[in-house]
This record gives sequence, structure tokens and C-alpha cells, in this order.
Amino acid sequence: MIHKRECPVETVIHVLGGKWKPMILWQLIESDKRFSDLEKLIPDVSQKMLSQHLRDLEREGIVDRTIYPTIPPKVEYSLSEYGKTLIPVAEVMCAWGEGHNKRKYEESAS
Repeated sequence: MIHKRECPVETVIHVLGGKWKPMILWQLIESDKRFSDLEKLIPDVSQKMLSQHLRDLEREGIVDRTIYPTIPPKVEYSLSEYGKTLIPVAEVMCAWGEGHNKRKYEESAS
């Protein structure tokens, strides 16, 4: 069922909401990753949550899942072409976060 969202920000929160989805997105900007790579890069995420968020992002068309026919099977996750349209959003979020962290550090140091 498709839900009509009145506010575009609500749509972004729906698609990228949660603690881990933006971090998964950020890790996939650099290069394709295997599930185990993402586990190492985001050590606090449980396997269950990582798997669920990857499935959600795949369903939204943000992430592509590629299965290579090897023994054992190799699965890689990457940003889809559509997912790459979120790179500027992630970069702005990163810049804002850096500025915010700096501001908080300067406040605590004074």
C-alpha cells in the first residue's frame, strides 16, 4: 500500500529513519560492501537490524544487492543509481554533524 505523505521531510524520515540507515548509506558511498564489512564498520548494529535495514533500503530502491555465483556465495551491497542521488544529502548531514560536534566541544571547553 502506498501512503501519500504531505510533508517531503516526513518521506525522508520514513525512508532513512532509524539509527542505522544513514550510517549504512554513508558506508556504501565509498564502495560496495559485503554484509560482514558493514558489521565491522558499524560495530554497534545487530545482525538482525543490519539485515532488516538493508532489506528496507533495497525495497525503497536505495540499495542494490548483488549475489555472485561462487562457493560460498558472495553477496555485495551497493548504492543503486537512485540511491546515489542521496549522496549530497548525506554529505550535508555529515558537514552539519561536524559543525555541531565542534560547537558542542567549544561550549564544553569554555
